Amino acid sequence: MTSPVIQARSIGIRFRRNRGGRRLFKDLFSPSNRRSKPGEFWALRDLSFDVQPGEAIGVVGRNGQGKSTLLKLVAGVVLPDEGDVVVAEGVAPLIEITGGFVDDLTVRDNVYLTAGLHGMTRAQIDDRFDDIIAFAEIEDFVDTPYKHLSSGMKVRIAFSVISRLEEPIILVDEVLAVGDRGFKEKCYARIEELLDGGRTLFFVSHNEKDLRRFCSRGLYLDKGRLVLDGPIDDVLALYNTDYGV
Repeated sequence: MTSPVIQARSIGIRFRRNRGGRRLFKDLFSPSNRRSKPGEFWALRDLSFDVQPGEAIGVVGRNGQGKSTLLKLVAGVVLPDEGDVVVAEGVAPLIEITGGFVDDLTVRDNVYLTAGLHGMTRAQIDDRFDDIIAFAEIEDFVDTPYKHLSSGMKVRIAFSVISRLEEPIILVDEVLAVGDRGFKEKCYARIEELLDGGRTLFFVSHNEKDLRRFCSRGLYLDKGRLVLDGPIDDVLALYNTDYGV
Protein backbone atom coordinates (compact mmCIF):
# COMPACT_ATOMS: atom_id res chain seq x y z
CA MET A 1 0.00 0.00 0.00
CA THR A 2 1.36 3.41 -0.95
CA SER A 3 1.89 6.12 1.63
CA PRO A 4 -0.24 9.30 1.45
CA VAL A 5 1.39 12.33 -0.16
CA ILE A 6 -0.68 14.56 2.13
CA GLN A 7 -1.76 13.74 5.68
CA ALA A 8 -3.88 16.22 7.64
CA ARG A 9 -4.77 15.55 11.25
CA SER A 10 -7.22 17.81 13.11
CA ILE A 11 -5.79 20.92 11.47
CA GLY A 12 -7.02 24.37 12.41
CA ILE A 13 -6.01 27.85 11.30
CA ARG A 14 -7.02 30.93 13.25
CA PHE A 15 -7.02 34.53 12.01
CA ARG A 16 -7.74 37.81 13.72
CA ARG A 17 -11.00 39.42 12.66
CA ASN A 18 -9.93 42.89 13.81
CA ARG A 19 -6.39 43.87 14.68
CA GLY A 20 -7.56 46.73 16.82
CA GLY A 21 -5.38 49.83 16.61
CA ARG A 22 -6.65 53.28 15.84
CA ARG A 23 -9.85 53.75 13.90
CA LEU A 24 -9.69 57.53 13.64
CA PHE A 25 -12.20 57.99 10.84
CA LYS A 26 -14.83 55.84 12.53
CA ASP A 27 -14.12 57.33 15.94
CA LEU A 28 -14.67 60.82 14.60
CA PHE A 29 -17.54 60.32 12.18
CA SER A 30 -19.56 57.32 13.35
CA PRO A 31 -22.75 58.63 15.04
CA SER A 32 -22.72 55.90 17.60
CA ASN A 33 -18.95 56.00 18.00
CA ARG A 34 -18.95 52.21 18.14
CA ARG A 35 -15.90 50.06 17.67
CA SER A 36 -15.78 46.55 16.25
CA LYS A 37 -14.76 44.15 18.94
CA PRO A 38 -11.38 42.62 18.25
CA GLY A 39 -11.56 38.88 17.99
CA GLU A 40 -10.50 35.79 16.16
CA PHE A 41 -12.12 33.33 13.81
CA TRP A 42 -11.19 29.89 12.62
CA ALA A 43 -10.70 29.73 8.85
CA LEU A 44 -10.27 25.96 9.20
CA ARG A 45 -11.07 23.73 12.15
CA ASP A 46 -10.68 20.04 12.91
CA LEU A 47 -9.92 18.90 9.35
CA SER A 48 -8.52 15.41 8.85
CA PHE A 49 -7.92 13.61 5.56
CA ASP A 50 -5.33 11.69 3.57
CA VAL A 51 -4.44 12.11 -0.10
CA GLN A 52 -2.94 9.24 -2.05
CA PRO A 53 -0.51 9.71 -4.96
CA GLY A 54 -2.33 10.40 -8.21
CA GLU A 55 -5.66 11.40 -6.67
CA ALA A 56 -7.56 14.36 -8.13
CA ILE A 57 -9.56 16.16 -5.44
CA GLY A 58 -12.04 18.99 -5.88
CA VAL A 59 -12.51 21.37 -2.95
CA VAL A 60 -16.10 22.62 -2.76
CA GLY A 61 -17.84 25.32 -0.73
CA ARG A 62 -19.14 28.86 -0.78
CA ASN A 63 -16.82 31.85 -0.75
CA GLY A 64 -15.13 32.39 2.58
CA GLN A 65 -15.40 28.82 3.82
CA GLY A 66 -11.67 28.02 3.93
CA LYS A 67 -10.98 26.51 0.49
CA SER A 68 -8.14 28.81 -0.52
CA THR A 69 -6.73 28.71 3.00
CA LEU A 70 -6.57 24.93 2.75
CA LEU A 71 -4.56 25.12 -0.46
CA LYS A 72 -2.20 27.67 1.08
CA LEU A 73 -1.74 25.32 4.03
CA VAL A 74 -0.79 22.45 1.70
CA ALA A 75 1.54 24.81 -0.18
CA GLY A 76 3.27 25.79 3.05
CA VAL A 77 2.28 29.45 2.74
CA VAL A 78 0.50 29.33 6.11
CA LEU A 79 1.01 27.06 9.12
CA PRO A 80 -1.70 25.43 11.24
CA ASP A 81 -2.48 26.68 14.73
CA GLU A 82 -3.80 23.25 15.63
CA GLY A 83 -3.05 19.78 14.38
CA ASP A 84 -0.50 18.69 11.82
CA VAL A 85 -0.21 18.49 8.07
CA VAL A 86 2.51 16.47 6.40
CA VAL A 87 3.17 16.99 2.69
CA ALA A 88 5.53 14.29 1.49
CA GLU A 89 6.11 15.71 -1.98
CA GLY A 90 6.78 19.09 -3.54
CA VAL A 91 3.94 21.27 -4.84
CA ALA A 92 3.37 23.33 -7.98
CA PRO A 93 1.09 26.11 -6.70
CA LEU A 94 -1.27 27.58 -9.31
CA ILE A 95 -2.48 29.97 -6.62
CA GLU A 96 -2.26 33.71 -7.20
CA ILE A 97 0.26 32.71 -9.84
CA THR A 98 1.23 36.21 -10.91
CA GLY A 99 2.46 36.93 -7.39
CA GLY A 100 6.24 37.02 -7.19
CA PHE A 101 6.78 38.33 -10.71
CA VAL A 102 8.80 41.56 -10.75
CA ASP A 103 7.29 44.41 -12.74
CA ASP A 104 10.53 46.01 -13.88
CA LEU A 105 12.17 42.78 -15.03
CA THR A 106 11.62 41.49 -18.54
CA VAL A 107 9.51 38.43 -19.26
CA ARG A 108 12.72 36.48 -19.91
CA ASP A 109 14.25 37.47 -16.56
CA ASN A 110 11.00 36.70 -14.74
CA VAL A 111 10.85 33.22 -16.23
CA TYR A 112 14.36 32.45 -14.98
CA LEU A 113 13.72 34.06 -11.60
CA THR A 114 10.36 32.38 -10.91
CA ALA A 115 11.34 28.95 -12.21
CA GLY A 116 14.60 29.15 -10.26
CA LEU A 117 12.80 30.05 -7.04
CA HIS A 118 10.67 26.94 -7.52
CA GLY A 119 13.76 24.76 -7.77
CA MET A 120 14.45 24.45 -11.49
CA THR A 121 18.11 24.57 -12.49
CA ARG A 122 19.47 26.97 -15.08
CA ALA A 123 19.94 24.06 -17.49
CA GLN A 124 16.33 22.93 -17.00
CA ILE A 125 15.03 26.43 -17.64
CA ASP A 126 17.23 26.76 -20.73
CA ASP A 127 15.84 23.49 -22.03
CA ARG A 128 12.19 24.48 -21.45
CA PHE A 129 12.33 28.21 -22.10
CA ASP A 130 11.10 28.13 -25.71
CA ASP A 131 8.21 25.80 -24.78
CA ILE A 132 7.23 28.09 -21.89
CA ILE A 133 7.12 31.14 -24.14
CA ALA A 134 5.34 29.32 -26.98
CA PHE A 135 2.66 27.94 -24.65
CA ALA A 136 2.01 31.44 -23.29
CA GLU A 137 1.82 32.79 -26.86
CA ILE A 138 3.99 35.81 -26.09
CA GLU A 139 6.97 35.25 -28.38
CA ASP A 140 6.99 38.94 -29.38
CA PHE A 141 7.23 40.13 -25.75
CA VAL A 142 10.12 38.10 -24.34
CA ASP A 143 12.28 41.15 -23.69
CA THR A 144 9.41 43.45 -22.68
CA PRO A 145 9.15 44.55 -19.04
CA TYR A 146 6.59 42.41 -17.27
CA LYS A 147 4.65 45.47 -16.12
CA HIS A 148 3.74 46.29 -19.72
CA LEU A 149 1.92 42.99 -20.29
CA SER A 150 -1.85 42.80 -20.18
CA SER A 151 -3.45 40.96 -17.26
CA GLY A 152 -4.26 38.03 -19.55
CA MET A 153 -0.69 37.80 -20.77
CA LYS A 154 0.58 37.82 -17.19
CA VAL A 155 -1.66 34.87 -16.32
CA ARG A 156 -0.53 33.00 -19.44
CA ILE A 157 3.18 33.29 -18.72
CA ALA A 158 2.72 32.52 -15.03
CA PHE A 159 0.67 29.40 -15.75
CA SER A 160 3.16 28.30 -18.38
CA VAL A 161 6.08 28.55 -15.94
CA ILE A 162 4.38 26.86 -12.99
CA SER A 163 2.90 24.06 -15.08
CA ARG A 164 6.41 23.14 -16.27
CA LEU A 165 7.56 22.36 -12.74
CA GLU A 166 8.12 18.70 -11.96
CA GLU A 167 6.51 18.79 -8.52
CA PRO A 168 4.18 15.81 -7.90
CA ILE A 169 1.32 17.85 -6.35
CA ILE A 170 -0.59 20.51 -8.31
CA LEU A 171 -2.65 23.13 -6.47
CA VAL A 172 -5.18 25.05 -8.59
CA ASP A 173 -7.31 27.86 -7.16
CA GLU A 174 -9.59 29.49 -9.75
CA VAL A 175 -6.53 31.00 -11.41
CA LEU A 176 -8.00 30.62 -14.89
CA ALA A 177 -11.16 32.58 -14.21
CA VAL A 178 -9.66 35.32 -16.38
CA GLY A 179 -8.46 34.90 -19.92
CA ASP A 180 -10.02 33.82 -23.18
CA ARG A 181 -11.81 30.53 -23.64
CA GLY A 182 -9.22 29.14 -26.03
CA PHE A 183 -6.32 29.59 -23.65
CA LYS A 184 -8.36 28.29 -20.72
CA GLU A 185 -9.04 25.08 -22.62
CA LYS A 186 -5.35 24.88 -23.49
CA CYS A 187 -4.47 25.11 -19.80
CA TYR A 188 -7.03 22.48 -18.88
CA ALA A 189 -5.57 20.15 -21.47
CA ARG A 190 -2.18 20.74 -19.85
CA ILE A 191 -3.62 19.84 -16.43
CA GLU A 192 -5.06 16.63 -17.89
CA GLU A 193 -1.65 15.83 -19.33
CA LEU A 194 -0.09 16.24 -15.90
CA LEU A 195 -2.75 14.04 -14.32
CA ASP A 196 -2.16 11.36 -16.94
CA GLY A 197 1.47 11.46 -15.83
CA GLY A 198 0.48 10.52 -12.29
CA ARG A 199 0.42 13.94 -10.61
CA THR A 200 -1.82 14.63 -7.62
CA LEU A 201 -4.36 17.47 -7.95
CA PHE A 202 -6.07 19.78 -5.46
CA PHE A 203 -8.59 21.83 -7.44
CA VAL A 204 -10.70 24.69 -6.04
CA SER A 205 -13.52 25.78 -8.32
CA HIS A 206 -17.17 26.80 -8.37
CA ASN A 207 -17.59 25.28 -11.82
CA GLU A 208 -19.21 21.86 -11.50
CA LYS A 209 -18.36 20.91 -15.06
CA ASP A 210 -14.66 21.50 -14.38
CA LEU A 211 -14.80 19.69 -11.05
CA ARG A 212 -16.34 16.63 -12.65
CA ARG A 213 -13.89 16.82 -15.55
CA PHE A 214 -10.81 16.56 -13.37
CA CYS A 215 -11.80 15.15 -10.00
CA SER A 216 -13.02 11.80 -8.73
CA ARG A 217 -13.11 12.83 -5.07
CA GLY A 218 -14.35 15.94 -3.29
CA LEU A 219 -13.94 17.77 0.01
CA TYR A 220 -16.94 19.92 0.97
CA LEU A 221 -16.06 22.71 3.40
CA ASP A 222 -18.53 24.86 5.32
CA LYS A 223 -17.48 27.42 7.93
CA GLY A 224 -14.01 25.96 7.83
CA ARG A 225 -15.09 22.44 8.71
CA LEU A 226 -15.22 19.31 6.60
CA VAL A 227 -18.84 18.41 5.85
CA LEU A 228 -18.19 15.52 3.45
CA ASP A 229 -15.21 13.69 2.00
CA GLY A 230 -16.35 11.39 -0.78
CA PRO A 231 -16.96 10.84 -4.50
CA ILE A 232 -17.17 14.17 -6.30
CA ASP A 233 -20.75 13.52 -7.51
CA ASP A 234 -21.93 12.89 -3.93
CA VAL A 235 -20.13 15.97 -2.65
CA LEU A 236 -21.65 18.21 -5.33
CA ALA A 237 -25.11 16.74 -4.77
CA LEU A 238 -24.99 17.52 -1.04
CA TYR A 239 -23.59 20.98 -1.65
CA ASN A 240 -26.35 21.76 -4.13
CA THR A 241 -28.99 20.41 -1.76
CA ASP A 242 -27.70 22.53 1.11
CA TYR A 243 -27.81 25.73 -0.89
CA GLY A 244 -30.78 25.10 -3.14
CA VAL A 245 -28.81 25.04 -6.37
